[in-house]
Amino acid sequence: MLEHIEFVNKEFFWLLLVLPIVILWYIIKRHKQTSELKISSLKGFKVTNSWLPKMKHGLFMLRLLALVLLITALARPQTVDVSTKTKTTRGIDIVMAIDVSGSMLAKDLSPNRLEALKKVAANFIKNRPNDRIGLVEYAGESYTKTPITSDKAIVLRSLSSIKYNNVIEDGTAIGMGLATAVNRLKDSKAKSKVIILLTDGVNNSGFIDPRIASELAVEYGIKTYTIGLGTNGMALSPVARLPNGDFQYRRIQVEIDEDLLKEIASVTGGRYFRATNNRKLEAIYDEINKLEKTEIEEFKFYNYEEKFRPLVLIAGLLLFMELVLRYTVFRTFV
Repeated sequence: MLEHIEFVNKEFFWLLLVLPIVILWYIIKRHKQTSELKISSLKGFKVTNSWLPKMKHGLFMLRLLALVLLITALARPQTVDVSTKTKTTRGIDIVMAIDVSGSMLAKDLSPNRLEALKKVAANFIKNRPNDRIGLVEYAGESYTKTPITSDKAIVLRSLSSIKYNNVIEDGTAIGMGLATAVNRLKDSKAKSKVIILLTDGVNNSGFIDPRIASELAVEYGIKTYTIGLGTNGMALSPVARLPNGDFQYRRIQVEIDEDLLKEIASVTGGRYFRATNNRKLEAIYDEINKLEKTEIEEFKFYNYEEKFRPLVLIAGLLLFMELVLRYTVFRTFV
């Protein structure tokens, strides 16, 4: 809620330009009204230093202040309480299908492809507060990591726990990953359904053809953005497991089936992106974030409270005080 003061009739503030004229008129008038008596000596006169004559100008200051208050009141000050209420009119359901095969540990992105993706994807999720998001993991097979939910804390925790493991068969089953994501979205009531499918290889395993999975996405009205992750050329990639459990790395050629990813994106109405480094990966998710806008209605409620009445009352009180003082305490001097 926001509260501030507004003046409805600001043009009345131009009347403040009259104040210098009023002050000048008062000075000239007082000068003309002051009588002078010239005598050769003050001997024989008793001189008293009374404070009353010195305070007589205070009457004019009271009248001047009252005038300022009346002008401000004419400008009609009012406080405005503004409260807003937002309502999502068109939310988006999003499933992020993430390749977790061994090649995602390649170090052409820092510190590796999988960790770089997790960081960028987390920022993407945080920037979609009004949408439901789910996660799908796939390698040689696929499964749902998190069903679509509006609870971003759950999604972020699930994302942070994603890592390479040998629980699921290694490989790159793009068709399986896409089909699982479609299955998560097919019954969604959202007006817009989106899959973000990321891989760093070619479809080399699984029993569902990626093109069949694409047709399923089209049937259920699901748009698919595909991302090919990996540098152009050679990348330091894991090739074997050492006895102590660490990976052995060597430089191998990066192979991404870009034609397939482009076809999936084109058929479903999405777009294909290639991320060769951390910066480009961030830019891709930023662009997807801009492309998929959630429609939100914002309602503003205004509560106006007039504030000119106290100013008028104070101005009237000052004028009354000036009048009383003029004909009582300062009657002899004014």
